[in-house]
Amino acid sequence: MKKKKKIIAKRASAPVNTKYTSAEAALTTIKEKKGSKFDESVEIHCKLGIDPKDGEQHVRGNITLPHPVLKLKKIVVFTDDLPNIANTTLTIVQGTQEMIDAIKQTSKIDFDLVIATPSMMPKLASIAKILGPKGLMPSPKTDTVTTNIVKTIEAIQKGRAQFKNDNTGNVHFVIGKKSFSAQQLLDNLKIFILNLRKLKPSGTKGTLIKSIFVCSTMGKSIEIDPNISI
Repeated sequence: MKKKKKIIAKRASAPVNTKYTSAEAALTTIKEKKGSKFDESVEIHCKLGIDPKDGEQHVRGNITLPHPVLKLKKIVVFTDDLPNIANTTLTIVQGTQEMIDAIKQTSKIDFDLVIATPSMMPKLASIAKILGPKGLMPSPKTDTVTTNIVKTIEAIQKGRAQFKNDNTGNVHFVIGKKSFSAQQLLDNLKIFILNLRKLKPSGTKGTLIKSIFVCSTMGKSIEIDPNISI
């Protein structure tokens, strides 16, 4: 009994979360670590406490980071009348029936995002099984089904990005580049975690985020506290 009490007392006095590196220290380490010649992305990988086989527990959302990481180059917009988008570095193309037919036949994709008006969604049903697995099927949940094309594209240009869980229940997201300051990376990380926590499915028990790792494209991953204070 005395031995058991000593073990309990020892565990109670042990430092909390000793296996975790603070987010600030992890991001500073990533920045200071000598890497490749190119500007590596800094990524966050979260293991979620969901059942990825249950569609009701899937996590999917949009986020506008305080320090944007623009990766999109080409957007296809399915609409009857494509508005003029001023001051954009993006390639914006109007989707056509011919494009749908070509995708159906070849499954080839040469764009980064698809936006559609509600009236055009029935036409995309025939290629939903091709666009869906690539995360390109327009959806109201990601604000890619819209009646305001200009506003949606303006939000994208300001850095709005999408994320969703994969088939193993993990979420992967780029929070910045190694050229960002450590504070910019931390700001983006915290906003991402804050938004992710808000998307906890009603059928998910316990904590949504089970583990968090950060890393650069070519670097080793570092685990941080999944209960990080925002």
